[in-house]
Amino acid sequence: MKIEQYVTNIYNSNVTIVEKAGHILIIDSGLDPSKVKEIVKERVVDGILLTHGHYDHSAFCNEYSRLFKTKIYASQNIKDTLKDKEAIYSPKGEIIDNFENFVFLKGDCTIKIGDFEVKCYNCPGHSKCSECYIIENTLFSGDVIFKKSFGRYDLKGSNKEELLKSLLKIEQLDFDEVYCGHGEKSNKEEQLYNFGIYKRFLTRK
Repeated sequence: MKIEQYVTNIYNSNVTIVEKAGHILIIDSGLDPSKVKEIVKERVVDGILLTHGHYDHSAFCNEYSRLFKTKIYASQNIKDTLKDKEAIYSPKGEIIDNFENFVFLKGDCTIKIGDFEVKCYNCPGHSKCSECYIIENTLFSGDVIFKKSFGRYDLKGSNKEELLKSLLKIEQLDFDEVYCGHGEKSNKEEQLYNFGIYKRFLTRK
């Protein structure tokens, strides 16, 4: 499995491409569709995964879906974020209200997308619709955790207590590397070292 990561012009979020035998999954959709088309080239896009609904991660999801003729996979809670101009945090108040190509994930589950087996984990806190994915022992965490930090919980739809629960869930998952929604990749050893700090911060009075 090959993983490529690209930084967008929308708040420097990451778009991640996971490839296996010429087939790919695209994780998040903040990169201009024309640039993504150049990157994809002749490879087949089997699906688009959204880690959450904030605009820097979801902006062009429907454009990707139409361009590559594939479905968008996201938390069942993402509608409320995408339709809310305050919760989506788009630069000009843009919202997303077309869900005809969405597949909504209910709770923690494992799905097959082409030859990819994707383990999906509902991890609210940074947003009510945050979803983490594990593919072949690699965690794609969105904005729940970063290389040396965790997601904000002062946004509309955020919740400090839920974020702590999500971190405790991630701590128990089986993975090696971590690809985050912003910044550089990490690994489980580094995250386990940092989790003690995260938990102390999130439980302080």
